[in-house]
Amino acid sequence: MRCPSCNSLDTQVKDSRPTEDSAVIRRRRVCVSCNFRFTTFERVQLRELTVIKRNGRRVPFDRDKLMRSVQISLRKRAVDPERVEKMVSAIVRELESAGEAEVSSEAIGEIVMEHLRGLDDVAYVRFASVYRNFREAKDFEAVLGELSAEDDAPRLAPVRK
Repeated sequence: MRCPSCNSLDTQVKDSRPTEDSAVIRRRRVCVSCNFRFTTFERVQLRELTVIKRNGRRVPFDRDKLMRSVQISLRKRAVDPERVEKMVSAIVRELESAGEAEVSSEAIGEIVMEHLRGLDDVAYVRFASVYRNFREAKDFEAVLGELSAEDDAPRLAPVRK
């Protein structure tokens, strides 16, 4: 692992431990050259994914980019970071287990919107506004109409004893 401070390749692992859900291993490292300490995270990757952009360009899938876009939509929202991490991991697992090495950016966007819808309505609308390229207020109204229609759907009344 390359040191982020001096770019030396000579680093040592000082401590390794799994995260709470045991999906990621956290490693504390130290650079032998400059004594800089840093943390890395290791996670399972089922397959290499390639994203096919709207313009036809192919780029490697970047989990961090997905996380950043989700965090932007969740900015100033009271959502537990652990729930966000689990959601992003679930999205990545869903993409990797789909069996395809190449996935379109549209498919990724739809999956993200599906997961955000269950996590936070405001984040869902924010993400949808960028993903679907909203240009007018009626675009927002349409998405808000979908959300309110879901809320108005008949639900089973709780059983009281």
